Amino acid sequence: MNMHATTIVAVKRGSETVIAGDGQVTMGQSIVLKNNAVKVRRMYNDKVVVGFAGSVADAFTLSERFEEMLQKFSGNLLRSAVELAKSWRKDRYLRNLEAMMLVADQDKLLIVSGDGNVIEPENGIAAIGSGGNYALASAKSLAAHTKMGAREIAEAAMKIAAETCVFTNSHFTVEVV
Repeated sequence: MNMHATTIVAVKRGSETVIAGDGQVTMGQSIVLKNNAVKVRRMYNDKVVVGFAGSVADAFTLSERFEEMLQKFSGNLLRSAVELAKSWRKDRYLRNLEAMMLVADQDKLLIVSGDGNVIEPENGIAAIGSGGNYALASAKSLAAHTKMGAREIAEAAMKIAAETCVFTNSHFTVEVV
């Protein structure tokens, strides 16, 4: 059985970037194994925030590889993400990993996808995971129709996702860059 169930949302508004994630880990379609997992964390001297979704072991593997790239390229987020994506496509082991990441520093927000792509969302809002579409739609609407800050939008979008998606809970980890 695969362990999954995650919602991660990122919002960049003004000079603030926020990544928020829920804490639910699910096995199969009906078993909640853990409610307080931490899927958002800081890296590179707290200058980079990463949120990951997918198979737990795969997500940790990619997160560790990304942290190695950050060290190798002196915290350059874009270069580190591109180099990770290149190795993801080339490495036979990495190619089989089922995970995605949202990564951000003070200047950039990127989606690093399971097929080795690196995408910078044009509107500064991105989401991944089983509840990602709920959080994404909510965050886009809140950004377009309110004056809320990035943290408020991310938290409200996560709350809406938790109320809508059975694979998302309301135990959130929120990190601001």
